[in-house]
Formats: sequence, structure tokens, C-alpha cells
Amino acid sequence: MATRDTGTEQLIKDTAKQIFFAEGRFNATTQDIADAAGVARTVINYYFRSKDILFQQVFKEAMADTGTKMNEVLGSDMPFKKKVIAFIDMFTAELTMYPYKESFLISEINAHGFSLPTKDSPPGMQQFLEEVKQAADNGEIKKVSPINFMINMLSLVAYPLLTRRLFERMLELDDTNFEKLMQERKKMIIDILFS
Repeated sequence: MATRDTGTEQLIKDTAKQIFFAEGRFNATTQDIADAAGVARTVINYYFRSKDILFQQVFKEAMADTGTKMNEVLGSDMPFKKKVIAFIDMFTAELTMYPYKESFLISEINAHGFSLPTKDSPPGMQQFLEEVKQAADNGEIKKVSPINFMINMLSLVAYPLLTRRLFERMLELDDTNFEKLMQERKKMIIDILFS
């Protein structure tokens, strides 16, 4: 029995991630992915049988990767404020490298009803939500439900990055000016979140 070349399979997935997450080409065809990967379209069909299966694998791996990175920061033993800063840095770096990743994930959930890899929150998330409650009780942050704190933090970080191209055009910003604004914004987010 022939063995599968997992290197080629990984190359195809990595190429698809680059096309979807970095370039924002959600409607890319298997031929587009094959061309970018330097393989024949039939090779993609051999490994994944269909574009939908490839999308599902890329989706699942992206969700797992995001969950792992979040869990590493949120489940760490850093002091609460440093943890929030580290999370903002991690999330900003991820969205800067892959500006369309979150849009892809949301689009696929809405379009195809892809479910999350697990219904249970990562352990780091539960720990972090407890720390939010303690920070609110200690007066370190305003009284807010832990879930609303998390939603606020994600929204303040993600929205400008998800709508980057719109802001760049609307406000006539180049990449350098936008990056400078995002660096200034990190301090603003901390000031908003903390008392």
C-alpha cells in the first residue's frame, strides 16, 4: 500500500492558509491553491477529495492554533495586567501577520455552520475569567462581568485590525501610519480596560 506524502499535504494546507488568512482570498479555487503550492489540482483532490474538506481542515487547524495561543497566555501565571497586555500583543501580532484569519473563521462559521473543535472553553479561558472577577472585586478594573470584559478586550483589539483596509482608505493612511496608530492604541486599550 502506498504511503501518503504528508509534506505535500502540509504544503497544500499552508498555502491555503496563506491565501485565506494573509491575502484574504476566501473565494480562491482549488486551482488557485494548486498553482500557488506548485502542485497539480488533482494532488489537492487526492489529499482532500474536495475544496470543502480542505476548507474544513484549514478551519479546524486555525481554530486549534488560535485556541492554543490564547490558552498559553490566558492560562499563564503572569500578573493579571501583564497577562492582558501579553494577550493584546499576541492577538495584535497574529492579526497583523494574518489580517484575514478572523474574518475567514467568522465567514466559515456563518456560511457553513462549522462548529468549534470542542464545546468546552480552554482551561486558560476559565482561569482568566476567574482572574477578571478577582480584578473587578479588587477594584483593579471596573465592575463588569468577566465575559463582557473578554468581549470588550477582543473587540477593542480586533475591530480596527479586521477593518484595516476600510480605515486606510477612509482616513488616507499608509501601512506605516496605521501601524503607528495600532501601537498607540495598545496603551489606549489598557487605559480603557483598567480603572
